[in-house]
This record gives sequence, structure tokens and C-alpha cells, in this order.
Amino acid sequence: MLILAGTPIGDASYATAALREVLRSADIIAAEDTRKLRTLLLRIGVTTDAEVVSYFDGNEVERTPGLIRRMSDGARVVLVSDAGMPSVSDPGYRLVSAAIAAGIRVTCAPGPSAVLTALAVSGLPVDRFCFEGFLPRKPGERATRLAELAAEPRTMVFFESPRRLPAFLTACETAFGGIRRAAICRELTKPYEEVIRGSLSALVAWAGGEIRGEITVVIAGADPHAVTTAKSATALELVRTKISAGMKLSTAVSEVSETLGVRRKDLYQSALKMKVA
Repeated sequence: MLILAGTPIGDASYATAALREVLRSADIIAAEDTRKLRTLLLRIGVTTDAEVVSYFDGNEVERTPGLIRRMSDGARVVLVSDAGMPSVSDPGYRLVSAAIAAGIRVTCAPGPSAVLTALAVSGLPVDRFCFEGFLPRKPGERATRLAELAAEPRTMVFFESPRRLPAFLTACETAFGGIRRAAICRELTKPYEEVIRGSLSALVAWAGGEIRGEITVVIAGADPHAVTTAKSATALELVRTKISAGMKLSTAVSEVSETLGVRRKDLYQSALKMKVA
């Protein structure tokens, strides 16, 4: 059996009874960081005879076959990430897929989630939402993805590092407009938890100082009545980005018009008027 076990995203006292039990009864615990796992076990008062092995992005490929063999022989494997739910922007998907292919039972001991916690405290609509996780680090690739999301009507959830947060928020302001509502959720459930709510322009200004901790960003979906105008502005900005990277105007316009679904002729004329080249 493979058990995906959700671990606290901050305060260890939020560890569930189910988590404590699966850790106690495991034959093998595959942990994203074995040191953090041992600290968690100490904090929640759990002792276990399980064999503890590391399982993270760098060794998933080589570690997975061995774990599959052990489970095929009857071992009970518990997979945990540093915080939150395994496989949600954390290691786990490869092992789950391999276990299913091998006919091994896969189940879950659910626990805290930064995604749902951030949505709940954001103050933004949560009846419909989408999870985007970490966006590409390269500015051009990030701008392209955000441009694709400019007309997304659902509330969006992102993960970002403190160091890259200012650049991320600036890119969001460009893609979605400065008045779009958002919330930065920092250190959720921890002693220094902080939720900063406001427009993207206000959050860009806030992010000018030193930022630390785990960051989850929640951004409101697009207003259907403002999508057309926002899409045009986003398209022009994306054309600018591509031209700055060395692309010809005609090629940039063709790529952006296809990506965003705007008329190529209209975008080309607007680009010429705005002198983006």
C-alpha cells in the first residue's frame, strides 16, 4: 500500500490523528527531507520503527522502482512532503503513477493545504478557482503564461518564493491590470502569519521591502466585461516583451494573436500606433 500523508503547513499542533497513526504503522516513510520529518515526529510525539528514506525531486527516478518492489512484497509505504499534500507542487506524482501501474493500492491521509487555506482567508470568491502553482522563472515564459490567464474568470492560486515575489507581482500587474484584487498569504498557520490584501498595484508597492517565509498568492478572476480591454493591453505588452528579446514585430504579433485569440491585423495596427517596435 502507498499512503499519501498531508503534513502541517506550519503549526505542528494541526497534525491529524490519521497522520500520527500512518506514521506509527508505516514500514517505510519516504520523506522529501528526512531531517524535517524527524523534527515533525518529535514535535507531534510520534515514535516509529519505520525505515526512513529520502524522496525528492533529485532522486525520484532512481528511488521509485525500489519503493515499488518493496510495496509489491507487502510493505506499507507512507509518502510525506516538507509541508502540505504530496504531489501538489511537491514530489509524489511519479510514485503514485508507478504504484497504480503496478496494481498497488494508493490511498490518502489528507491534511492541511496551503492552497485551500490561502483561498479561505483571502477574502476573494472561492466558489470556483484554479491552482497554477509556480510559474516559469524566465520573464518571457512567465509573461506568456500570465497572458493566457488574463481572461480567466476563476480565482487563481500561485506559489512563489520571497525572492521572486516582487518580479512576479509586477508581471501580474502588467498582465491583469493594477486594479485586480489579490492577497499575499505569508507563513500560513505559523506564528508570524500575515495576509496582505489589496489591488495588484498596492501589493507591488508593498513587496518593495524585505520579504521572508512561505508565500501563496491568490488573485481574483477577470471581470467578464473588462476582459476585452485587458486582453488588448496584455497583448501589446506581450508583443513588447518578445520584441525586447529580439523577435521581429510580425513574428511577435503572430505568436501573441494566436496565444490570446485576438485579431492579428488589429494587434499589428495597435502595435504600430504604440510604437512598440
